[in-house]
Amino acid sequence: MLNRTIPGVGYASILALTLAVAGCSVTGGQQSMGSYMTDTTITGDVKGQFATDSGVPGTAISVETLKGEVILSGFVKTQAEKDRAAALARGTKGVTSVRNDIVVRP
Repeated sequence: MLNRTIPGVGYASILALTLAVAGCSVTGGQQSMGSYMTDTTITGDVKGQFATDSGVPGTAISVETLKGEVILSGFVKTQAEKDRAAALARGTKGVTSVRNDIVVRP
């Protein structure tokens, strides 16, 4: 009886390990963990720039980053605020491009 249990446990362990490794792999359209961490850092840095700049209403702007591209969205009162937000994002280390979807709503 014990002889049958040990191989069964071994096979189950191999199957579990295979599934775990496959679950962690990167497929098309997904990011690696390093890329995700870099994007998270970029997002934080852009938000930090907004927080310290009086020309940008940082709490009204959403920042997302994917593979170095920063996407800005939200609402501001003037075109100057929209332009300033894009300029700050472009000047942040690691940013490859900026998509400015901020809407000016006076």
